[in-house]
Amino acid sequence: MSLSRRSFLIAGAAAGSVVLAPPLVASADPRVGSNPFACGVASGDPWPTSVVLWTRLAPEPTALDGLGGLRDPRQRIPVEWEVATDESFSARAVVRRGVALATPEWGHSVHAEVDGLEPGREYWYRFRVGNEISQVGRTKTAPAADADIESFTSALATCQNLTAGYFTALGHIADENVDLIMHVGDYIYEGAGAGTIGRPHAPAKEIWDLADYRVRFGQYNADPDLIAARRSAPLFCVFDDHEVENNWAADRSQIDNEPDQDRDVWLARRAAALQAWYENLPLRRAQRPVGPDVQAYRRLRFGRLADVHMVDTRQYRSFQNDPATNATDRWIPGRTMLGDAQEQWLLNGLADRSVRWRVMADPVQMAQQDSAAGPAVNVPNDPWDGYAWYRTHLLTRIHELGVRNFVHMAGNGHWNMASDLLVNFDEPGSPVVGADFMTTSVTSGGDGSEQDNGARNRMAASPWLKVGNTRRGYHKTVYTKAELRQEVKVMPYVTRPGAPVFTRASAIVRDGVPGISEVVQGTIV
Repeated sequence: MSLSRRSFLIAGAAAGSVVLAPPLVASADPRVGSNPFACGVASGDPWPTSVVLWTRLAPEPTALDGLGGLRDPRQRIPVEWEVATDESFSARAVVRRGVALATPEWGHSVHAEVDGLEPGREYWYRFRVGNEISQVGRTKTAPAADADIESFTSALATCQNLTAGYFTALGHIADENVDLIMHVGDYIYEGAGAGTIGRPHAPAKEIWDLADYRVRFGQYNADPDLIAARRSAPLFCVFDDHEVENNWAADRSQIDNEPDQDRDVWLARRAAALQAWYENLPLRRAQRPVGPDVQAYRRLRFGRLADVHMVDTRQYRSFQNDPATNATDRWIPGRTMLGDAQEQWLLNGLADRSVRWRVMADPVQMAQQDSAAGPAVNVPNDPWDGYAWYRTHLLTRIHELGVRNFVHMAGNGHWNMASDLLVNFDEPGSPVVGADFMTTSVTSGGDGSEQDNGARNRMAASPWLKVGNTRRGYHKTVYTKAELRQEVKVMPYVTRPGAPVFTRASAIVRDGVPGISEVVQGTIV
């Protein structure tokens, strides 16, 4: 009986160690203990000749002191890594080898930036501490910048609340054999919730300090489906709000009665959260935070076929409007989502005419989602709808630049959406400048349904919305020279493990035609 790709990836180090080459280090490391790779391995931010490899030494990821259960967490521990052209790691197959230090200052995480690789090639990697060998991961470098490639695939995921469901969607992503996994935020949830399915958060409280955030990330990273996805392809990640605090904006926490209403308390919390975010994801040194600040926006290029701009919509935005006055206040001039420097960086990248598909990815949906019938407007205040003046300003600039094949991808809303992007959604006849795709949550909101009342109301009031579905899952994107196909992948349930996955719909953007040209309906779950 053949094993699925996910079954192989979940099998872990025990199965892989049988075929591995003799240990690079012969003895056990007494500082670490057994099973130091309980959080798995990952790779990320692939360039044509380079990729970052990640692991974190944490035999007990949920040890409440945040130190991962290491026998001597004060030590700086050398971690060996290898990269090979096949899974055997034979002498001929190993092309790069090195040692990285796992230090207590960064939670004993490893971020090895491996250079000298070949463009557009699949590689396999592993780590070793003493005689403990990690799981084997698969990664793939980006094609050369001028490569005339025929196709490219990516997955889009977001909003994975461990207490709300099982991460089965991520296990299915591991089976997709994609070139890149884009995670656009809410990788963890900061709250104390225990849920109702037997997956309570650790620690059992809202998280505040570095130890808390390390424990929460460790708990999520030890999930077998998440381990499988992270091993299957390189990641490209950004944070949204729940990696820190619900609906935070720049130097302000959301309005509530918590101690972080004090700006100094808030910035200390943000610094702890962003450090844990860096420690637990495959990010380059350029994304290492300095206090409460991090350089999160960056781009990847995949030959002449696609550029992907990962955008930060939290650190530089204006504070959200009062929900009671959002319908009018969202048009106040000068309120920003990106800030001036990031906006100019984005526009410079989108103006590059040497690439076919120009993708902007960020945590929050862009297309207007009006749920009110008639002339009234009822839209959320946290995503781009709460910043209508700035959205129109940015899309006007993109339209004036003549950006061809502009596609926006996001998450956050806990439902699947495919939409045309209008320069101004409140202006009849406004030109279509691109397409907007929002993936549903991995688990947040529980099982979901084919289409809840909110989605039905938004679809009825918003003719630019072409797909609306409130099941859980992810999106798969297939880029070719002729079209970009967004496959909406959904599951019938997440509150118990083992759900199958189906393609609910495929939305097609054709080369040179702004917006969505066609929607092909699939399986109703």
